[in-house]
Amino acid sequence: MLEQDSKGISYTGGFFMLIAFAFGSLILAYLLSIPVWTSLTGKSIDAWMDGNISGEDKNAMRLIQLITAVIGFFLPAVLTASILNRRPMNLLGFQGKISWKQAGLIFAIVVAALFVSGFFGWVNDIIPISDEWRARFQRMEDDYNKQVVAIIALDSPIDFLVALVIMAFLPALCEETLFRGGFQNFLTRATRIPWLSIGIVSIMFSLLHFSYFGFLPRLALGIMLGVVYHCSGRLWLCILAHFLNNALALTVMYAYKLQGKTLEEALKEATPTWVGIFAVPVLVFLLYIFYKASYRKNAKPAQFTFEQNPGNPSDGI
Repeated sequence: MLEQDSKGISYTGGFFMLIAFAFGSLILAYLLSIPVWTSLTGKSIDAWMDGNISGEDKNAMRLIQLITAVIGFFLPAVLTASILNRRPMNLLGFQGKISWKQAGLIFAIVVAALFVSGFFGWVNDIIPISDEWRARFQRMEDDYNKQVVAIIALDSPIDFLVALVIMAFLPALCEETLFRGGFQNFLTRATRIPWLSIGIVSIMFSLLHFSYFGFLPRLALGIMLGVVYHCSGRLWLCILAHFLNNALALTVMYAYKLQGKTLEEALKEATPTWVGIFAVPVLVFLLYIFYKASYRKNAKPAQFTFEQNPGNPSDGI
């Protein structure tokens, strides 16, 4: 049992420790990224800060993405878990087998969640704000899109495969380790109130992306991922869901690029729509089915802990 491997530090302490480590690690990742940017692009750091990024800078941006993901997100969670427990990877949720039924449900959940995200994006857009603030948020969004375009490029099948690793798998692995395996896990163990933990961490997850127009869609995605983690205790399922979400978006963008459109045009094609509201009950139903397939039978919610859910070893992948 994981609790027997505890080093005696409270999970409340671990939660705030992780906040401090993550903050420090993100600063370290930024400092390490400065020489990478200047040496590989020949541009000043001011050019990066001003959004002066082009496709020629893709190697620098890819390496910066790698540094940020591993040092800023993955390592703080592993370090904190190592301080709290003698089996840190198990504590984070890197344990147990995944059933084919769970994997299939994850795919269906992600597809439904994409439509739901479109609805919440529409809600985000119609929230009344001043023209001045809307213009500021739009500039931030444009700068972020420039970075995305520079990283993924998508000029060839090789670029597409690299993008799947750098922009789909790597963020899925590192962000889920920090937010679900770390923050949500520790806060749930500390408070014994799963929904409070899921809500708080989902807000943190969305805020850290620094996108006003994407705040509600990412909040919804965070809640979905939080439910998957709480019901299963398997971090790999969250990583799979996050990866599929990113990979499907990249695949759509690549399809647009093959049609002769630019990536900027492809990004603008993803217009939020209220029609996604009809996917909300579908997503809720799929999450309920996932809960029934993953939650340990006869386990009372108040007594549930992640290590209690071994799943079905005979039906794993």
